[in-house]
Amino acid sequence: MNQSIHVFVYGTLRQHESNHHFLNKAKCMARQAWTNGVLYDTGQGYPAMVLNKERRVYGEVYEINSLLLKKLDELEDYEGEGRDNLYDRVVQKIHTDFGLVDAHVYVFKPDQITDLEEIPFGDWRCHLHLTQEDFLYFAYGSCMDDERFEQAGVKQEFSKVIGCGMAKNYKVAYTCKSHDGGRADMVESEGIVEGKVYQINQKTLKYLFRREGVKDQIYRPAFIEVVIDGIQYDNALTFFVIDKEEEVAPPEHYYTEILRGAKGLVSDAYFHKLNDDLAKNFGIKP
Repeated sequence: MNQSIHVFVYGTLRQHESNHHFLNKAKCMARQAWTNGVLYDTGQGYPAMVLNKERRVYGEVYEINSLLLKKLDELEDYEGEGRDNLYDRVVQKIHTDFGLVDAHVYVFKPDQITDLEEIPFGDWRCHLHLTQEDFLYFAYGSCMDDERFEQAGVKQEFSKVIGCGMAKNYKVAYTCKSHDGGRADMVESEGIVEGKVYQINQKTLKYLFRREGVKDQIYRPAFIEVVIDGIQYDNALTFFVIDKEEEVAPPEHYYTEILRGAKGLVSDAYFHKLNDDLAKNFGIKP
């Protein structure tokens, strides 16, 4: 009998990466998951995670069976506990937007990481794509609003608008607490989030990192799938709240920016949903 098993993947087994074909038929349980550890670049085209209770590594969770687990063991050069393995296999608590899950994770021993480069943000896909000169940026909150950019003197940096993008299997939630109320986040859920897709460069990225509080660990960068006019783009930059809290009502100036930026860009149905969710969840009637 093939037992159902969970595995957390953070490198080449992730969606759109070189070894993802091993998991093509596996059920993805979560795309925005994390576990405690530190991520390193081996210099061989793949990363390695080392256990660390204070840090985070981001990846995906899949449901697999024992036969597929054996194939992954072969890929990761794991021959069994106590053997001379490239990677060890351990069971870790994995955090997802749906709750905690126990999953198998392939890890290096601490003595294997001598002189290896630590990967920023604990995210292999960020490590691969953030160094590009130009890339797509998917905005779903106040960064859809041109007036805010004009006030900040950076409107020209966001002049290349590609169109309305759709991120499937997410919803908008106000999980980031600020001094005056909630700020927008995307969490995994049934449904679709619509937003504005820009083409940006490294100069624009620096501005976004400041605005999103990346250095202060408020939001983190991530790359996701978006669909624009029926065409799928595999690696669009967006930002997720790191420490999600219970939803808090957004202040008037903030939800006004979101609605102003969304109007005329997103579909009528999605625009109405933004309004309806504010009314239903917080009693706000814009």
